[in-house]
Amino acid sequence: MRPPARPRTAGPARPAERSGAAAPSAAPQAAPARPRPRVSEPPPAASAPEPCRDHGEPVHPAGSSTSGSGSGAGPVRPGVVSTRMADRRAERDAERAATARHRLLRRVLWGVLALVLVGAAGWVAFFSPVLALDAEQVVVRGEGATVDVAQVRDVVDDAAGVPLPRLDTVALRERILGLNGVKDVRLGRTWPDGLDVTLTARVPVAAVPAPGGYALLDDEGVQVGESPQPPDALPVVAVPIEEDGGTLALGAALRVLGALPPDLASQVASVTADTQDDVRTTLHDGVAVHWGNGERTALKVRVVQTLRAAAPEARILDVSSPELPVTR
Repeated sequence: MRPPARPRTAGPARPAERSGAAAPSAAPQAAPARPRPRVSEPPPAASAPEPCRDHGEPVHPAGSSTSGSGSGAGPVRPGVVSTRMADRRAERDAERAATARHRLLRRVLWGVLALVLVGAAGWVAFFSPVLALDAEQVVVRGEGATVDVAQVRDVVDDAAGVPLPRLDTVALRERILGLNGVKDVRLGRTWPDGLDVTLTARVPVAAVPAPGGYALLDDEGVQVGESPQPPDALPVVAVPIEEDGGTLALGAALRVLGALPPDLASQVASVTADTQDDVRTTLHDGVAVHWGNGERTALKVRVVQTLRAAAPEARILDVSSPELPVTR
């Protein structure tokens, strides 16, 4: 016996079944329209990158480097260029500091070396015996007949052993000028250890009566010697040294004698001077010359020489006024 059929459950009705009639063959339907793809707009053109001044790497206008991977707007690496520039500046600053230190050290070394050299030179010049005065290297010139050379050498020998740069030539000169017969003196260092002494000796131009004989005086009235008798080569001045008021007259007479050339001075036998404005000389041939005072003696000497040549018979030559000479 066949089992009874199972009741069929109603499922979802198919389209044909829903309408209750057989579905005719459906016409082909058009495929649904596919959405059109969007075309993305191109990004705005960027300005050309600028090269980095220090490393030559392009730099984006915004300040970051364009180097990197990927297309389009790549990742920005901020601070790359500024870091390199900072490093470069630091290097330059370090180099400048090192150069400054080197220069400072070099200057300090040169300064120390200069001080050492100056100190050594100062010690050699002022304290060592290298430049010390040697008495055997002292040369004396121009002593004349009225200067005692031994006295001059004794004064100089007191300074032997003193380095020449420290030698007090001023004090040494004063001591030599204090010696009898020395009118002037010049001192010159002769390196490394010598001294040149050049003297100007006082030369007597007249013999003046004095107690016990005659005093020998130069043209400045300084006594450079004495003699019991008047020397033949010197005229005698008839103005005693101790006479009241005779100092001015004596000075005028000595100035006249000191200005005479050697050929005329050797012809003077005597000199008288009652006052300073009345100086008279008597020559060995008996001719008297009235000089007046001791001024303009050089002009008066030329007038006397001219008159003696023009009027050899004249016995008196008055040149107290040289522009208007008088002969008698």
